[in-house]
Amino acid sequence: MKFSALVAIVPEDLEQDCIDAARELGAGGITVMTGRGISNTAKKTFFGLTYDGSQSVLLMVLEKGLSLEILKALQKVIMPDPADSQGLIFTVPLEHLGGIDMAQVEKFEQHLKDSI
Repeated sequence: MKFSALVAIVPEDLEQDCIDAARELGAGGITVMTGRGISNTAKKTFFGLTYDGSQSVLLMVLEKGLSLEILKALQKVIMPDPADSQGLIFTVPLEHLGGIDMAQVEKFEQHLKDSI
């Protein structure tokens, strides 16, 4: 079985929607981190103070095929309009992995059997 790490950088207000979408498709554990990005566009200001919106970084270790399904579902959450993305999602293949819960591996195996 091959694994991927899925990383989603999303606005804080879409965090729960993304978590719900990933869980619905079979994601087990999700690590949630707080982030702050630097954009290539001008920042919003309010009376001379800049406002940086908070972002959430979601990290998941998934079976490779499931990671693509979840990526597509999360893309629908952060990009309801194809011309306006509110985040970034990508996967990275994992070569070596330790410490994953075997119950989660069994769920991944069941997902593979169900998709065939």
